Amino acid sequence: MLPTTSVNSRSQGNGALSPRDAARHTAGAKRYKYLRRLFHFRQMDFEFALWQMLYLFTSPQRVYRNFHYRKQTKDQWARDDPAFLVLLSIWLCVSTVGFGFVLDMGFFETIKLLLWVVFIDCVGVGLLIATLMWFISNKYLVKQQNRDYDVEWGYAFDVHLNAFYPLLVILHFIQLFFINYVIISNSVIGYFVGNTLWLIAIGYYIYVTFLGYSALPFLKNTAILLYPFALLIMLYLISLACGWNFTKMLCSFYKYRVK
Repeated sequence: MLPTTSVNSRSQGNGALSPRDAARHTAGAKRYKYLRRLFHFRQMDFEFALWQMLYLFTSPQRVYRNFHYRKQTKDQWARDDPAFLVLLSIWLCVSTVGFGFVLDMGFFETIKLLLWVVFIDCVGVGLLIATLMWFISNKYLVKQQNRDYDVEWGYAFDVHLNAFYPLLVILHFIQLFFINYVIISNSVIGYFVGNTLWLIAIGYYIYVTFLGYSALPFLKNTAILLYPFALLIMLYLISLACGWNFTKMLCSFYKYRVK
């Protein structure tokens, strides 16, 4: 059964939440509950998190339908279960170790690469993008400026994680099988395969991000989040015409960072 709200949980007259219920719904309380569950693996639903990872590739709309259900039952859009973040971190570690192996890095170089990818590429960039999208969506995309209609920062970060996962699998896993034998070779087919994988990965990121914000019923004009597709395709065509190899550039950058 769906949870119901008792009459006693509302203050008389204006329908506002009582101080006790209001405290339970503050950002700080939600963050504390989320972080506390990080240390209780038995309370995490890893099966459901794996289901989400699968559908982020096959049908990402179904993932965001679950966010609607969470809003109805738990009064928050953002995840309250860190299982997805834990599995994503494992994926990140395994794929980065594979990247270090493909690039013939030593043990300590691979550890440096892992720290860089986790804390800079994933967490650092993720915090920056989530904060930027949180600000833009609340400032320019909300239909009606109201305290009851705002994008939670935690939800913005969840959208980033959802979009980052397909990108991670494509660039840090699938691409590994083609780097040494195809992509890094100084040939047309090399940078065509590599750049095409980048096109697919970033395209996935843009599309899943768009779905995340278009799923919020109080946002407007979310179609503008698809506009970067035009720039992405243009950059892709220019890279093929100029012979740029994005994967080769990334590998060179990683090797430079771990020296």
